[in-house]
Amino acid sequence: MAGRALILVENLSVPFDRRVWQESTALRDAGWEVHVICPQGTKRDTEAYAEIDGVRIHRYPLAAATGGPRGYVKEYGSALWHTWRLARKIGRVDVVHACNPPDLFYLVAKRLKRNGARFVFDQHDLVPELYLSRFDRGEDFLYRAVCRLERATYRAADVVIATNESYREVALRRGGKRPDEVFVVRSAPAVQRFRQVPADETIKNGKPHLLCYLGVMGPQDGVDYALRALAKLRDELGRTDWHAAFVGGGDTFDAMVALAGELGLADRVTFTGRIPDSDLLRYLSTADVCLAPDPLNPLNDVSTMNKIMEYMAMARPIVSFDLKEARVSAGEAAVYAPADDESQFAKLIAHLLDDPAERARMGEIGRARVAGPLSWAHSTEALLAAYAKAMSSTSTNT
Repeated sequence: MAGRALILVENLSVPFDRRVWQESTALRDAGWEVHVICPQGTKRDTEAYAEIDGVRIHRYPLAAATGGPRGYVKEYGSALWHTWRLARKIGRVDVVHACNPPDLFYLVAKRLKRNGARFVFDQHDLVPELYLSRFDRGEDFLYRAVCRLERATYRAADVVIATNESYREVALRRGGKRPDEVFVVRSAPAVQRFRQVPADETIKNGKPHLLCYLGVMGPQDGVDYALRALAKLRDELGRTDWHAAFVGGGDTFDAMVALAGELGLADRVTFTGRIPDSDLLRYLSTADVCLAPDPLNPLNDVSTMNKIMEYMAMARPIVSFDLKEARVSAGEAAVYAPADDESQFAKLIAHLLDDPAERARMGEIGRARVAGPLSWAHSTEALLAAYAKAMSSTSTNT
């Protein structure tokens, strides 16, 4: 059933987007000719075209949104135009595989379906929930607009790929898809990428313990909650035996550096920005406890956090807020503070710092989950099943 696949993604460049890259190589290994259209990166993935390990990657220039929702309208409009321009150059494909956000690529997919392509919608985010969680504007005109775009994307899709069972339920309930049209393809790290390396005591800044946050720093990611929890760890619990590393970048990076200064944490927290894999492995191999401070909101509660999966791949114990999908992913590899309770989050950090045996037990549980029931091998099987279903379906132009 292999043919020619076109993957559309706007959120990150490829292969920097690990999920899209893993999907691309899994399809390649199954015999598909894979093309990807994505934005150019700023420091990596900068070439307009690259063929990497047999995957053909077509990139376009894109300025990140500024100035709130209106900035995203401009960004997404530019991405849509460039995507259609490049898709026309690539020509006929058997499957167009669109990753959101935004929920606009169904417009490209509908044009390609006229030439016989099947449309696979890869729902990375629930955009209505993302809008509510990120902008705090309520169910206004733009919220209603993104709901309409989501409905239009569901209608056009021959198959939907969901990242977890919560997203699958939304596709069935809100999207009106049949159960045999929705496949769960969980994001899972490639365990061979996440390997232990010798701990680097220098990054502990002279302290006995290292705490680590890995991931995007956006308004909904909870880095501010983590920083306030660390201030409480120091002030309420009297713990000064730790240093913390925050690895990653994003819209709120500068604001989080400033907040650390306001909380008197500048000498206790290192912000690395985005770093190469080799440095990432050093930080995670050295960390005693990893932080998943995503606050409770309509999006986070039902989303699978990549950081949690990657912490588990490195056999690190996790402190998380009590979110539905965080528990599904981590199970006993994490301890859970009541949602948004920074004092309890701090107490759980202190508890784990005092119990190395428990840290080791939780780490082994996490590693076993990522290598076993939550492994990418299972996700690959679901991905190929989704493509087989799409290719066997009678495509419509709704």
